[in-house]
Amino acid sequence: MSDGARQRIDKWLWFARVVKTRTLAQKLVLSGAVRVNREKCDSASHPLKVGDVLTIAVGRHIRILKVTAPGTRRGPPAEAQGLFDDLSPPPPPREEPPLSGGPRPTKRDRRAMDAFRDDFPGDDG
Repeated sequence: MSDGARQRIDKWLWFARVVKTRTLAQKLVLSGAVRVNREKCDSASHPLKVGDVLTIAVGRHIRILKVTAPGTRRGPPAEAQGLFDDLSPPPPPREEPPLSGGPRPTKRDRRAMDAFRDDFPGDDG
């Protein structure tokens, strides 16, 4: 895929390791989850060229990829990352869940809890 050459979008998505199989790439495109240069793509054979910007909705994530090179084979991940520039915004920072009760009790705290429990009659535990 030189300057004027084009490649099928489903093949490129598979070569770039966006999806695991070419069949999944076809289904992704046909489902309407892929846009090329802001235009909805409805055909798996849509021609793709260097410089095109893809907006892909995969699961809950939206990826924005700019095509920088053609795919010639489905190689290792390092080779696949060379096919595109990832323009996706970074995910929002995850909030840490609050601690469920604080730090572990010390030996002194455990003794105080045991003494407190021993004060109640009828509790055999």
